[in-house]
Amino acid sequence: MVPAAERPGFLAAMDDALVALASQPGCHAVSLGQSTDDPLLLLLRSEWAGIGAYRRALSSWEVKTQAVPVLSRAIDEPSAFESVRQWDGERIVSTTAGLAADADQVSLGHAAGPDIAPLPS
Repeated sequence: MVPAAERPGFLAAMDDALVALASQPGCHAVSLGQSTDDPLLLLLRSEWAGIGAYRRALSSWEVKTQAVPVLSRAIDEPSAFESVRQWDGERIVSTTAGLAADADQVSLGHAAGPDIAPLPS
């Protein structure tokens, strides 16, 4: 949530964050959206080559210094989603999610084992 008085400074910082994210390998698109129902809510939307590219990007120095300070203002709820069904202009294309089968048992800071298969989409 970004109050009107904080909007100019926030947008300037978000511009730096957008550039930092967009410059990472595997980033296909990044944008900032505005809620049509709530003037205080903004949405950072990004598309990545895969979950690995997204996770590696979050570890980069540029993202840690330019994007994380702005992203730390995010509402505390799940904020990373991946596309598992998409219209390609002719048909629906399904992809396998990067979500591990034990995702509900593994907490932040812990890694799932490499032998855990992803959930079917």
